[in-house]
Amino acid sequence: MSKKNQNNTGCNFFNYSIEKNFNKAAKFISVDNGILDQIKECNSVYRMHFPVKIDKKIKIIKAYRVQHSHHKLPCKGGIRYSSKVNQDEIIALAALMTYKCAIMDVPFGGAKGGIKIDPQSTSKENIEKITRRYTYELIKKNFIGPGIDVPAPDYGTGEKEMSWILDTFTSLRPGDINALACVTGKPISQGGVRGRKEATGLGVFYGIKEFCSIKEEMSSIGLDVGISGKRIIIQGLGNVGYHTANFFYKSDAKIIALAEREGAIYNKNGLNVSKVISHLKNTGSILNFPDAVNIEKTEKALEIECDILIPAALENVIHKYNAHKINAKIIGEAANGPITHEADSILEKKGIVIIPDIYLNAGGVTVSYFEWLKNLSHVRYGRVEKKFSENMNGELLNIIETICKKTISEKEKKIILRGANEIDLVRSGLEDTMVSCFHKIRNLKKSLNIQNFRTTSFLLAINKIIDSYEKLGIFP
Repeated sequence: MSKKNQNNTGCNFFNYSIEKNFNKAAKFISVDNGILDQIKECNSVYRMHFPVKIDKKIKIIKAYRVQHSHHKLPCKGGIRYSSKVNQDEIIALAALMTYKCAIMDVPFGGAKGGIKIDPQSTSKENIEKITRRYTYELIKKNFIGPGIDVPAPDYGTGEKEMSWILDTFTSLRPGDINALACVTGKPISQGGVRGRKEATGLGVFYGIKEFCSIKEEMSSIGLDVGISGKRIIIQGLGNVGYHTANFFYKSDAKIIALAEREGAIYNKNGLNVSKVISHLKNTGSILNFPDAVNIEKTEKALEIECDILIPAALENVIHKYNAHKINAKIIGEAANGPITHEADSILEKKGIVIIPDIYLNAGGVTVSYFEWLKNLSHVRYGRVEKKFSENMNGELLNIIETICKKTISEKEKKIILRGANEIDLVRSGLEDTMVSCFHKIRNLKKSLNIQNFRTTSFLLAINKIIDSYEKLGIFP
């Protein structure tokens, strides 16, 4: 990536991508510009500096929490740990969260948080200290709570950080019966929901799968219907990239290349994802995987001819300097902002279909919503109705056997009698949300003859937020 593009992050990411995409969508709306200005503006930015004792020395930690929109509460968004965290980047990502939640009909305003540390070179003990102090700062300014602002994992964070946030919150807010709902992405034992860890990757899979099931869309780019046999390249093997790759592999897609920071591996006949992950765990790298060719530069993997390219790492990996080299028919944005605004135009002219991040990687916040609801209801999904469903299915099965005078095999009975457990319900809810949302976007795109899914997605989000403000009576 060129130096010019390396600088195109943070503020530029917001100004040149999100705001421009917003403005393109706004051209299709007849509404007072003041309403659009309100939707675009970031409502609250909390910038903090706090001291933490690390290795017997006091270190000043820089951190942020941004609440982009209060059209619905609580606000919702992840917390990322990275040495590259800056205020403009967090504002941009909070704005994306606002539009994602609106598109998916998840009743949250967008938010985002970040701590400027390198989690790779910081010990677990020091990360815990920093996380707990950060949570204390959020509580002090009323920037966290089940009905105020609900963080989640993001780049550089996971279940353990969310557990520390929960523990700190409950220790400082004793007696709050809804305290579990102050954060999502927690371990199951701490009120988490089954299916949350793989939710973003599974959402990416559901979204692309639905697009590939439509004959009209696939014919327009010269592909057959379905994902079986499709050649796929995935850049990034973190939580999102791994689960995305795994779900596609299990559905008979052909993963021809996988890319990580140190380089990429390629096999035109397809890679076994589980074996690649085992190799990564054993060696610390995906390189030198048996039956695969090493690609020295990660960026070169993006240029290999394929049917579906899925960037699942950080923003701006496809830019104006490499967009013309992309040889995919479909790009599914599993990462936030992997394509710059300039690259977007180049790819569109090439006839490449882009399924945008604003929709495609919203599976995480959708299942976070399910976790939040679970915490507020204080009962596990499936606990109340699972046995009842099994009993009812058993009664129906007995009736069918009696009427048909035929005995159903034990294997078939086991399938029919099974009641839905938590992960079944979560995945069913996620799939239904991703599929129904895709068709709302597609129908709007066709009805207004909009050229791409990104502009249509922004338009759908803006319309939903406008409707929310109008129903609140803020704009009489």
